[in-house]
Amino acid sequence: MSVPKELYNLKFSEYLESLKVLYLVDDNFKTICDDYCSNMLKTEKYKKKFEKYFQYKLEAENLAKELEEEILIYLIRNGWDKK
Repeated sequence: MSVPKELYNLKFSEYLESLKVLYLVDDNFKTICDDYCSNMLKTEKYKKKFEKYFQYKLEAENLAKELEEEILIYLIRNGWDKK
């Protein structure tokens, strides 16, 4: 059984050797670490989804603005006054 890669980070770097030992011998500590790793993976997954959908949102907003301008230009060019 090896230590999950998510535990190899800057926050734990000073304690890496102790962390490795505790992870292998202490079931409570292992559970905490496994929960931490699981949540880190979920966080990364949702971050990627957020970035993906945020990009779609920006693209849709930009397209809507361009279409607004086209609609206004069309109305103005065809002599439709504001009412």
